[in-house]
Amino acid sequence: MDILKSLGHPEEIFNLFKFKMGGCRAVMPKLDYESMSDSLRTCYVYLNQTSRSFAAVIQALDGELRHAVCIFYLVLRALDTVEDDMTIPLEKKVPMLNNFHTYLYQEEWCFTESHEKDRQVLEDFPTISLEFRNLAQEYRDVICDICHRMGVGMAEFLEKKVGSMKEWDLYCHYVAGLVGIGLSRLFSASQLEDPEVGRDTELANSMGLFLQKTNIIRDYLEDTQEGRAFWPKEAWSQFASHLEDLAQPEKLESALSCLNLLVTDALRHVPDVIAYLSRLRNQSVFNFCAIPQVMAIATLSTCYNNPMVFQGVVKIRKGQAVTLMMEATNMRAVQSIIAQYSQEILQKVSLTDPTRDKTLHILAVIQEKSALPQPNLSSRNHHLSPMYLSAAMLLAALSWQYLSTTAAQAQGTGDMQ
Repeated sequence: MDILKSLGHPEEIFNLFKFKMGGCRAVMPKLDYESMSDSLRTCYVYLNQTSRSFAAVIQALDGELRHAVCIFYLVLRALDTVEDDMTIPLEKKVPMLNNFHTYLYQEEWCFTESHEKDRQVLEDFPTISLEFRNLAQEYRDVICDICHRMGVGMAEFLEKKVGSMKEWDLYCHYVAGLVGIGLSRLFSASQLEDPEVGRDTELANSMGLFLQKTNIIRDYLEDTQEGRAFWPKEAWSQFASHLEDLAQPEKLESALSCLNLLVTDALRHVPDVIAYLSRLRNQSVFNFCAIPQVMAIATLSTCYNNPMVFQGVVKIRKGQAVTLMMEATNMRAVQSIIAQYSQEILQKVSLTDPTRDKTLHILAVIQEKSALPQPNLSSRNHHLSPMYLSAAMLLAALSWQYLSTTAAQAQGTGDMQ
């Protein structure tokens, strides 16, 4: 039960209730699906089926930008599905990746041989490409260009492993940095953001790299079990002969050293994230960009020096995620969140960790860029008496159970009617 995981965090319980009672509409207003064409409505169905994290914030974007970003996401999801499908032979996959952008203008092109879970975006690609061609020219140009560059980059790394740290940056640029650059160009093309947002590719690239590196770090066990290797050899070869060896219990100390090295490398993008977010003016664009970034730093804090990265699934609590989603709606709140989680990481840094000095340095830079006075940092903590907290949490748990039971009974009555 999600609420039980948040019992030590009263603000999360409050936000779970608030979210369940309709607070989600503050950051995720309901879409008018009735006014959409059948093909566009289908695209939003695919968006919600294939996106674990971005569907909600995409649908909260303003005006025509929402549809452009939805189609952008689905096009890249289709491209990524080709890359991930290990059953497609290289002689077929490489040309597909290199030429994928051309399929956007081929009305009937689809691919029905994929075995990936998101294969519907390939099987029904004509619906997605139709809505792509319905977009304004300035959006189509951006999406086609990024799709082309990403496909070429993916093809390049199909036939080689991620070796050096520079190659890790390059791979993450191809699969995520280009997404950040493309999105920034879409924001500017919509005129919801200044042209400078779309022109500054360095900051936009860092936005993508921070998210991608966080995912790669978190997904170590799943990727290695499925035969994928995204941790750079330059990092893991310092601690093991083979990447999968880090999951062995006797290698735990070395594994944690490698993990902390990669978390430290990911954290170096946070100052750019702060600079990028501080430029945004449109509220829906700010929410769209800020929410995944604060989720990422919370995830990195959970992963840092955590043996579970090599033993199972590491993710933040649902109450934690909801709280971040509802709070990260202005720059000051984002700075507070970043300062909080960088402080959490700081408290976990071991005296014997090989990357200790680099970690402490980047955390100091992040704290400086967050520019948040200490009293405000501590204000995110709860200053309530233990007795009050216990009573409040008990009441919350009972109320949650009551609401869930009532909702279930109402649903059952509705089904019978």
